[in-house]
Amino acid sequence: MASTSVPIGSTAHSTVESGRFYRRFKPYQRLMHAILMFTFIGCSLSGLPLLFPYTGWAEGLVRLFGGFEGAALVHRVCAALMCVVFALHVLEVVIRIARDGLLKVLWGPNSMVPQPVDIVQMYQHVKWFMGKGERPKFDRYTYWEKFDYMAVFWGMFIIGGSGLLLWFPEYWSSWGLPGWAFNIATLVHGHEALLAIGFIFTIHFFNGHLRPEKFPMDKVVFTGSLPEHELKEERPLEYARLVREGRLQALETEAPSPTTNTVSTVVGGLGLALGILTMVLIFAGLASHLFD
Repeated sequence: MASTSVPIGSTAHSTVESGRFYRRFKPYQRLMHAILMFTFIGCSLSGLPLLFPYTGWAEGLVRLFGGFEGAALVHRVCAALMCVVFALHVLEVVIRIARDGLLKVLWGPNSMVPQPVDIVQMYQHVKWFMGKGERPKFDRYTYWEKFDYMAVFWGMFIIGGSGLLLWFPEYWSSWGLPGWAFNIATLVHGHEALLAIGFIFTIHFFNGHLRPEKFPMDKVVFTGSLPEHELKEERPLEYARLVREGRLQALETEAPSPTTNTVSTVVGGLGLALGILTMVLIFAGLASHLFD
């Protein structure tokens, strides 16, 4: 195949997917992301009526679930699947630490843990936004992707932990947990979930799909691969590092098939549409509360 000759660091964007493609995500990672995406949406839509019970859309949404019992069932099934995906990922991280060592997993260009370089690149990015400097060059993961990743850990422990308290109150009460703890768990679960929904369906969606160079959708997390020109443009430090280490060729893969592209568009588009719908409902609920 012929290589697409785009200089490293170039901001030119081609809509023609030709040339070499490189694997970014493995099949199981793409599957886990899809499950996480739809279970999060399921938890959001089934839980929001409890936060906005005074709205007409909350009543209609509950009816779509077959009543509050149906909404609770969807909420718990989605939450359980989300916890399974999270546990499998944590297990994967533990295995990687045992295999490669703690430092290699928690530090370096392939780590999702925030590092000092991310603060520098965030500062450089702000300067670039204001026209005061050059666009920073990123490696495998950007600072906003790391923030998204760490937010999942925060959310799973805070939202998931409080949700487990509310799901099995008799069990936790038998261990001597006082009643006021469940009141706090109710507040924490609802408000932290609302914060997570707002972040995922605005900031995360914009970074992943709605920014100009990706609009209307970045399909890499669904197809698992990206063209060479995108790797050079968006992650020039990773491209240069892979070339320097002689590992770039091992990542070369076939271009996504028409079927893969179609399925990716449908899956990603459905998730994007449901996320935007969720935000519309939230804004409508907040407006109803403020101006009623």
